[in-house]
Amino acid sequence: MCFPDLKKSGGGNRKTRRKKMKVIKKITAMMLSIMMVLGMCSVVGAADGTAQKGKITIDTAISGQKYTIYKMLDLESYEPKQDGEGNEIGLYSYKPANSEWKNFFETGDGKDYVKINANGYVEWKDGVEASKAAELAQKALEYAKKTSAISNAGEATAAGTTVIFDNLDFGYYLVDSSAGALCSLDTTNPDATIEEKNEVPSVEKKIIDNEKGEVDFNSANIGDTVTYKITINVKPGAENYILHDQMNSHLEFHKIVQIYDDDTTPNNSMTNSDYKYVENPGDDCTFHIELTKDYLTRKADLINKKVVTTITFIYSATVADSAIVNQPMLNTAWLTYGDNKESNKPETKTYTFGIPVFKHTGTGNDKQALAGAEFKLYTDVDCTKALTFTKNNADKYRYDAASTNATLTSLNDGRINIEGIKEGTYYLKETKAPEGYNLLKEVKQIVIGEDGKITMDGNVVTQVDVQNVSGSLLPSTGGMGTTIFYIAGAFLVLISGVVLIAKKRTDSK
Repeated sequence: MCFPDLKKSGGGNRKTRRKKMKVIKKITAMMLSIMMVLGMCSVVGAADGTAQKGKITIDTAISGQKYTIYKMLDLESYEPKQDGEGNEIGLYSYKPANSEWKNFFETGDGKDYVKINANGYVEWKDGVEASKAAELAQKALEYAKKTSAISNAGEATAAGTTVIFDNLDFGYYLVDSSAGALCSLDTTNPDATIEEKNEVPSVEKKIIDNEKGEVDFNSANIGDTVTYKITINVKPGAENYILHDQMNSHLEFHKIVQIYDDDTTPNNSMTNSDYKYVENPGDDCTFHIELTKDYLTRKADLINKKVVTTITFIYSATVADSAIVNQPMLNTAWLTYGDNKESNKPETKTYTFGIPVFKHTGTGNDKQALAGAEFKLYTDVDCTKALTFTKNNADKYRYDAASTNATLTSLNDGRINIEGIKEGTYYLKETKAPEGYNLLKEVKQIVIGEDGKITMDGNVVTQVDVQNVSGSLLPSTGGMGTTIFYIAGAFLVLISGVVLIAKKRTDSK
């Protein structure tokens, strides 16, 4: 906001004009309000008469955000005046509200915009236009926040879309929002209405899956790399943007792949000078990425004009060997902004699955566990691509791409617990049967769905049952088998005799 006609009201002929000015008991019209935005601040003016009070109303307030006002200037006098079209162009005379604000205008950043004349009144510097009021508001807000001697004139948290500060002395006020950098300057003369210009940012989080695209959840093998994408929807007034990421302990952070905004595009990523990266910051987060003040200042105009609307982060993590089957590995992200406000907290889920196998003989209630059966698990129907595993202390076979062992052996309880694999279609092939049992010729097709459920032959199962039968493939000596051979031999002899007799009869004719 700007200070209207402050130069005229505090000029060298002030004594002459003051003779004509009358102290008003009631403000008859509102001064020409000047709204300038720079991130998010507002100024309010005042009318002459210490007994009168004004009001500031904030429209389109953001629920849950805190609004704070600071009185910068006291209104000493006011001369109402209108132009030919009935617009209020009254003359105001202001003085700093206290010594701290006086220092700001005399020796601080405020001196670049206004000056205090010999009579103690504030006026615009020559060559500085009212459009610079937004810059002044920003400088004033920074000064107020870092100067402990400056106290606010009121603060309130929005419960709806309107916030009202009432019973205010007339003057110029700085209005700050916890949502972001946009602030306002306006006057209580007697009432000021300010529109909230800040918007609340939001965060989107996805997993980039090579097969499914961008998804909220996926599955992976132990040791696989999972790639994440976070998109911040940047809003006007962007201030103090810090991205937080919290990974499940079974996900091992790998690296930041890329950071870019609408203006840089993926092929021209943001540089290290645009952000600060902190790994393991000590607040249960895996990492923080803070956008620098320099970056937000440089992009402020594009952000406020909604040319730059998103900032994208791409990074990766590895599924650790400690991953627990069928339990989601969460990855949560959120943004803090403004005065440490928090955005929404989207999360992704990554699963790893397993296949419980039971090797047995018999059926129904007569199933008996078989130990020593050997299998391999393949990813192709031709059984040429076997997965490799490492057996842990719990006798479970955990997927291990670096292992050379592909053999899965049933334990004394007939169990083979396969763990750490993603959804998909697998083929279980027996490569060695227990002693005294036939090798299973059938290859078991096993489908793990995206929900981890196991399907065989169109039916959902809780485990993969593999039955072996005992006995020989050929009849045994001394048993019924020899009798079969004897009978078959006698039958062949009989047939040969019949053929021979028939042939002799034919020859004798």
